[in-house]
Parts: sequence; C-alpha cells; structure tokens
Amino acid sequence: MKKYWIAAMTGFLLFSGTVAAQAELQIPAAYIAIGDSLAAGQTPDRQIDAGYADLIAQELSRNQPVAFYSKNLAFPGFTTTDVLESIQSDEAQEVLSSANLITVSAGANDLLRLVQNDSAQGSLVFQQVQVDFALNEARKNMDLILAELAEQSPDATVYVMGYYFAYPHVRENQKNGTAKQLDRLNKILQRSAEKAGAVFVSVDQSFGSNAVDKVPNPADVHPNTAGYQAMANAFFTEYQEGWTVEDFELPPPNPLSFEEIMEAQDQDEQEASESNDAEETAQRPSSDSPTGYFALREAMPYI
Repeated sequence: MKKYWIAAMTGFLLFSGTVAAQAELQIPAAYIAIGDSLAAGQTPDRQIDAGYADLIAQELSRNQPVAFYSKNLAFPGFTTTDVLESIQSDEAQEVLSSANLITVSAGANDLLRLVQNDSAQGSLVFQQVQVDFALNEARKNMDLILAELAEQSPDATVYVMGYYFAYPHVRENQKNGTAKQLDRLNKILQRSAEKAGAVFVSVDQSFGSNAVDKVPNPADVHPNTAGYQAMANAFFTEYQEGWTVEDFELPPPNPLSFEEIMEAQDQDEQEASESNDAEETAQRPSSDSPTGYFALREAMPYI
C-alpha cells in the first residue's frame, strides 16, 4: 500500500521561528516536506488533499522563486522510527541533498496510537507508562532525524512542526490528561529543534482545545482545510512574517482516496514498463527499493 501512495504523490502534489530564520529566505526554494499524515495532507475522511505542506508551497510560489517541492517523504501513519528509516534510505538521498527548506512532522503517531478514543462516549484512555516510553523514544528519534537531515541537507533550514490538541469533541473532563501529553511532545520537539539549530513551529495556539471547526470528525484526528491553513500560517510566522495563506487563496477541494492513488500508480507503472520495453532507460529508484514504498523520481518543478 505504501509504495503506491508515495509514487502517486509526485503527480498529485503539483496541484494547484526566529528573526534570523525570517531574514534568510531560501531563494529559489527547494522545499521538501517529510513526516506523517499531516505532512501528507490526510483529511478527516481518510483521503488525501491539500495539506499544510501544499499550502506552504503555494504561498512560497506567490512570493518568491520555487525550484521544486515534494512531499514524497511523507506517509500516513509514520512514527518517528519510520521517518528516520525513510530519510536514511538510498532513495531519499538525492531529493534531500537538493533541499534548502524542509518541514518535519513526526511524533504524534508515537503518542496517539496509545490513546483510545471512544468518540461515542467522548472519552480518552491511555496508559501513562506506555506514553512515557513512547515519548522518550520520540525524543531520541527526533534527535537522530535532525542529525541525519543536517548531514544529508547541509544547506537546508529545517522547521519542526508542532502538534495541536486532536480531540476537541471529547468531554471537557477528558481533555486535560491527553492535552498534557501533547504538551510534553511539543516541548520535546522544541528542545530537539533548538539543540539541532532547527526552527520549531508552534501550532497549538491556533487550535486550542475546542477547535471543532478545524478537526470536525469526532472519530478522526486530522484537520480540515481550515486546520491546515492555520498550520501553514504558523509556519510563515517563523519563515517570513506577513506572508499569509488567505481564505480566498485556498485551492478547491480535490480529495483522492487511497484506492484512486493506487489505480493511478498502477497506470503509471504500466506506462513506465511499456516505455522501458520500447527503449533502454534508467531504472526508477523504486525498482530496487529495500523499503518497498519509495518511488522517488527526478525532482519536479513546482512552477
């Protein structure tokens, strides 16, 4: 399933901090979004559409030259372990070596997979010992992720995206416990970013604890377009204050199901196979992928 999703993203994605960080615009921007389902743009209905990374790329292109943009290193369900493994793969090296702007979403799946959300009852349950262990693993992995990116993308400014409270629909007396754990995760991400010389992007204040307008599905933690817009604008407060994704700039909905992405990938692979039969061409990186879900191609221009 994973390899189909990643390969299809190249075609799909091209629809249309600190004072110091704001002063160093990357021109032209070579933007890579890595991480979990938020970086991929998963919707509350388990589809894929424009996420915060797409909105960032769109706003960048309105204000400065953009060499290319890719979210091929983002996949729904990725934990920090998965993200670390993905950027260490041979397939990731080429695209990362070309990047000068990177956003990272990693850590939420380490934590939230341990939270049992009973949307019918409006309750949340987790085991503190398990959460403590998971957050410690997330801390260690995030340090390794940022160290790896510093090595593979030495010219890139890295932005570590924080997380919002993902359960606004639960009862008020059920919110505090999980909210504290998300706060702990954000503090871990912020400390890791500061230690590595990266920029932490705080998004929780844009959501608060009652953002049902941004996280509309009680049974799903993913934001809608308004939520992704808030995340993109939180990024721009660190990248270049004053740049904002306005409501009228939001692209029209164009969700794709995982089945549609798989079908598109099947067709793409068939066309590539026919082309290879007709003439000798270089193998696609996905052909010998040890992970089985990467299909990174030549970086495609965003504009």
